Amino acid sequence: MVAVPATRSRREGVISRAGERKEGAAMKGFSGLALAIHILLLTVSIMLAVILDSADVPDEWIAAELVVLNLIGLYILFALRVANQWEKAIVLRLGRYRGLKGPGPFWIIPIVDSIPAMVDHRVMVTPFTAERTLTKDSVPVNVDAVLFWVVWDAEKAVLEVEDYHTAIAWAAQTALREIIGQMDLASILVGRAVMDAELQRIIDERTTPWGITVQSVEIRDIVIPEGLEDAMSRQAQAERERQARVILGESEKQIAASFAEAAQAYRDNPTALHLRAMNMLFEGLKEKGALIIVPSSAVETMNLGGMMGMVSLAGSLQAQMTGQAQRAASPPEG
Repeated sequence: MVAVPATRSRREGVISRAGERKEGAAMKGFSGLALAIHILLLTVSIMLAVILDSADVPDEWIAAELVVLNLIGLYILFALRVANQWEKAIVLRLGRYRGLKGPGPFWIIPIVDSIPAMVDHRVMVTPFTAERTLTKDSVPVNVDAVLFWVVWDAEKAVLEVEDYHTAIAWAAQTALREIIGQMDLASILVGRAVMDAELQRIIDERTTPWGITVQSVEIRDIVIPEGLEDAMSRQAQAERERQARVILGESEKQIAASFAEAAQAYRDNPTALHLRAMNMLFEGLKEKGALIIVPSSAVETMNLGGMMGMVSLAGSLQAQMTGQAQRAASPPEG
C-alpha cells in the first residue's frame, strides 16, 4: 500500500476539478432552444415532403425542400446559443478575440466562430489550505481558509490566464503560506482579522491583472500540534491561578487597610471600642447553641466580669422565687 500525502491529494483534486470545468465548457455546445428548433424543422420538412409527394409534385422540388429546411435547421443548431443571466460567452473568430455575448440568446457563425469558455460573473467560493506550514517561531500549523472572489473582466480572465480557477486557488494558498511564515503563533491565534485583511490585499494584487477581484478572505480553522495545545492549556490555567492569587492578595491588603483605619478610630475612643465588643458578643449570643470564648483581658477591659456575675445572681434569685411560687400553688397531699 502506498501512502499519498494530503497535500498531493488536494493538488490532484484541484487539477481534476479544473479538468471537469474544461470538459463541461466543451460539452456545452448546443442550446436546448436550438435543438428544439432543429427537430421542429426536421419534422416539418418530412411532413411537407409527404404532402408534396401525395400531390404529385416532382421529386426535385421535394428534395430541394428537404435540403433547404434541413440546412436551416443545422445552421440554427450550430449558430444559436444561449447564455444564462450570470454568464458571458467568450467568442473567438478564427482564433482571434471577437467579443462577449450574452446573457440570453445570441448568434455565432458556425465553423468560423468558437466559444472557448463561459465566464460566471457570480461570487465564487474557493476553499484553500496550508498544511504543516512553519510559523515565524518554528511551529507547524494547519490553516484552512475560504476565498470569496468575482470576475469583473471576462476578457482578461480568459485571455490572460489559462485556467483562472486553478490559478486563483494556487495564488491564495501561496499567499497563506507566506503570511504564516511572517507571523508567530500567538499573533496567528489572536489576529485572524489581521490575517484576513492581509491575505485579501496580497491575493487581490495578484489577481487584479487577471480581471478578478477578491471580496473577502476568511480563516476557518487553525490546527496546532496536540502537545503544544496541552502546554498552552496548562499555561493558561497557571495564568488564571496567578491572577486569582493576585486578586486575593489585593483584597487582603484592602481589608488590612480598613482594619488599620478602624484601629485608629477606636484608639482615641475606648467607649466606642467597648460598645463594639459588646455588640459582637451580643450578636454571637443570639445564635442558639453558640459557644463564645472571651479572653480574660477583654473581660477585665470591658468590665464584663461584674456584669456577668450580676446577671448570674439575678438569674438564680429568679429561679428560686419561681420554685417557691410553684410549691405554694400546689395543693397539699392527703
